[in-house]
Amino acid sequence: MKLDAAGGSTLARMNRLLPIAMLAAGCSSMTRSAELAPLVFTAEETKQAAPVLTNDHFARDQIGGVSEDHLKEILAAPVFLEEGARLGVVPVVVRYAPDEAVPTTAVPAELVTALEESGMFEMASEISTEWPTDRGLPGLRELAARYRSEYLVLYRHRFVEEVNHNGWAAGYATVIGALFFPGQQLESNGVLEATLYDVKTGTILFTVNERIAATDSAAPTTQSRRSTELQKKMLAEAAPRLAERVVSKCRRLAAARPASNAARAASAITSGR
Repeated sequence: MKLDAAGGSTLARMNRLLPIAMLAAGCSSMTRSAELAPLVFTAEETKQAAPVLTNDHFARDQIGGVSEDHLKEILAAPVFLEEGARLGVVPVVVRYAPDEAVPTTAVPAELVTALEESGMFEMASEISTEWPTDRGLPGLRELAARYRSEYLVLYRHRFVEEVNHNGWAAGYATVIGALFFPGQQLESNGVLEATLYDVKTGTILFTVNERIAATDSAAPTTQSRRSTELQKKMLAEAAPRLAERVVSKCRRLAAARPASNAARAASAITSGR
């Protein structure tokens, strides 16, 4: 195809303008895309799209002694402290087995006094663990039955100790220094634990931990004795604080107690007036 000079000049101008036209069209398209309004979801639409999760979908978690139906029944039931109930305080050890050691610690007695004086229980008593019973929870339930107690406070304490050297340890180079210089730095951390166990339902209503810590120095020959004395001192100081916290928790459970029929009737009469 032959083009004259004018035609050739026109074609050349079109070829030069074509990229500019394409760029303008692309910019126009980008501008229109940027002007699209964002998607908006209303609160109602969001709620319908994500319902509240109420079931456990992890199959491995459901293997145990409590069925799915029983679990939901337990969690849906009201939690409160029965009126006029009896309570016992039991020292326990690992896995909450009754502690058969001589009850030299005064903390259980402090708990009994505070709970009985609170007026929330008909009677509170220290429970002797020397009665012949099974181990573990079956033994605790048998003890509760012997004492006619609907609730048990399971008490235990544990300590972790660390021994370091202080400046007095330099005197250990001499025989006399090793015997008398307090170069052993004792660091003792402990916890007092009280758990309220509902014997009839087998459920635990609460656990209170009172954490304690103290330091002392001792000679190597007196380290064991000083450690025992330090623990006894910490227990004696922490017992009233633990008892106060346990009573406070019990008061909250007593306040959640459903109104009796008589109270509901009196309330209805008062409202009718």
